[in-house]
Amino acid sequence: MSNILAGKKGIIFGALDHQSIAWKVAERCVEEGAQIALTNAPVAMRMGEINALAEKCKAPVIAADATSLEDLENLFQKSMEHFGGKVDFVLHSIGMSVNVRKGKVYTDLNYEWMQKTFDVSAISFHKMMHVMWKLDAINDWGSIVGLTYIAAQRVFPDYSEMAESKALLESFARSFGYHFGTAKKVRVNTISQSPTMTTAGQGVKGFHEFFNYADKMSPLGNAPAEDCANYCIALFSDLTRYVTMQNLFHDGGFSTMGMNPAVLQ
Repeated sequence: MSNILAGKKGIIFGALDHQSIAWKVAERCVEEGAQIALTNAPVAMRMGEINALAEKCKAPVIAADATSLEDLENLFQKSMEHFGGKVDFVLHSIGMSVNVRKGKVYTDLNYEWMQKTFDVSAISFHKMMHVMWKLDAINDWGSIVGLTYIAAQRVFPDYSEMAESKALLESFARSFGYHFGTAKKVRVNTISQSPTMTTAGQGVKGFHEFFNYADKMSPLGNAPAEDCANYCIALFSDLTRYVTMQNLFHDGGFSTMGMNPAVLQ
């Protein structure tokens, strides 16, 4: 432990259970000296184990539906009251597709469900930043990070409209990153993570097969959740003050590979 985040305060969205990347990030933030607040949608909080994480991290849990501006305003106001000031970093780790859950094929999607997917998985990122901007909730030189996936650039058929959601999320990071950077020197980035054995990830059809394929294709193998958490810590820290508006691949080299002979063995 180096206390690289000593004195910093942040909010972690999306910690569901011990497999969640957001869960690992929360633990690492506290280990590195930060104070945090945890948030998730009420339904996710009922399904998950967030209270155990809160106890371990000595962090308040503030329920918020990330698609609701009212809930987000309440979240940031209560967080600032708790911290006695603005936050220094935020992690957005939220994604959900009803079409994927219901097994709808890409050529026959339910469009109401698609809109819900976009709202939860991508537009919530814009809403979160909008509320932070409106409330002036983040300190100068702060850091905002969203988790994404390479399906934003490449075709992974079973990932369905989550691919478009991630593409939209990455675009929001670039666009809002300009405004936040110009006005407050706040940086906004996305991390494109390897397939990861999370509760949400394993809900995608064919996930285990693709996890193994990506692991073979990547020279370093799939990046574990714990190492993604370390990357988030680096982006929250003052060591990356001039990194912004980037989609940063954390995937063991998968995104640059064309073919790996190991896949054929």
